[in-house]
Amino acid sequence: MSGLLGYRIDWICDRRRISCLVGKVGMETIIVSYNNAFAPEIKRIRKQVFVEEQQIDPEKVFDGEDGDAVHVLLRKSGQFVGSGRMMGDGRIGRLAVLQLHRGNGYGAAMVRALIEAAGRRRLKRVYLGSQRHAVGFYKKLGFSICGDAYIEADIEHVPMEISPNVA
Repeated sequence: MSGLLGYRIDWICDRRRISCLVGKVGMETIIVSYNNAFAPEIKRIRKQVFVEEQQIDPEKVFDGEDGDAVHVLLRKSGQFVGSGRMMGDGRIGRLAVLQLHRGNGYGAAMVRALIEAAGRRRLKRVYLGSQRHAVGFYKKLGFSICGDAYIEADIEHVPMEISPNVA
């Protein structure tokens, strides 16, 4: 299947998971469950980005909600370098790309994969709390501001939303 601004999209279904591969040369995103196969990679990426870089309390980063979410992992040259999640109500969060891999469109690919997953689940709305510095990034992906800024984990966030059929 083609779409999402020139990215290749392939849906894979096996007994353990349904995966969405959104790829360009040397990169792929996969939609996964939080399980023994993928949880260690998700934790490693989050720890490095949120706990070590942004100094966020690990209890806030690892909140116990991962089992209720679908997750996206980004693999570059065989190594996972990005992750994020979407809750059942369409709330995207914990989007992280390792520092050495930023600026290559990987965050955008992960968000697109989550929006595509939301559309397949027939969700009417995908929303998130963008850190203030990332508002422009999400606007470029089609998100719009939908409320007043708020503080979470001592960082200013801006509520944003998109309809899955927009992406």
